[in-house]
Amino acid sequence: MRASRALLAAFALALVVDLACLAVGLRSGHAAAKVLLMPLLAASAARAGAPRLLVAALLCGWGGDVLLLSDAGPAFMAGMASFAAGHVCYLVLFRRQGPPHARARLLAFAYAAALVALVVLLWPDLPGGLRVPVAGYSTLLTAMAYTAAARLGPLAGLGGALFMLSDTLIATGVADWPQLPRPDFWIMLTYAAAQYLLVRGTLDARPAPATAYREVRSATP
Repeated sequence: MRASRALLAAFALALVVDLACLAVGLRSGHAAAKVLLMPLLAASAARAGAPRLLVAALLCGWGGDVLLLSDAGPAFMAGMASFAAGHVCYLVLFRRQGPPHARARLLAFAYAAALVALVVLLWPDLPGGLRVPVAGYSTLLTAMAYTAAARLGPLAGLGGALFMLSDTLIATGVADWPQLPRPDFWIMLTYAAAQYLLVRGTLDARPAPATAYREVRSATP
């Protein structure tokens, strides 16, 4: 547990450095700090006993982080694919956490409406070659965010929502919409918070040891 906390503290420190570099426009410092974030969070989660799919999702996020350091079009597509693979890992993991809660149907309508509104509004302003990939990626991301909220609870649900917000900020930049000052600062802040909350929500949703023991015993012939 101490190792997990030490790694989590290192993640927090790297995030502070990354955000500070973005705030002052130090791109080289941002690049150096950014590539440390997901490996540190993944290592912390692994030391805390996280499921392999959770670690895999974080490492897919790291792959996307590295690829998006490049401004080249193919790197952007590859980065989006890497994040999409992470969302698939999250989806499979979250669906194993038990049935959705009672208000999941209302949540489904809300997330579906947000997805449709986003795609409809962005579509005309996106480059032609990115319209279908962004729409497909957005659908996968929204499904992940909804499943986190419906099956894991408020922390993971907030993490999924922040992930949607972070990627929406990226998409509006690609569509050349007006941006907040220092847009990369807000993208990284919401993204790092999203990944941390998804980790925390997943770990908190694990059954207590006694419960897990009873489940294993009841499944034994």
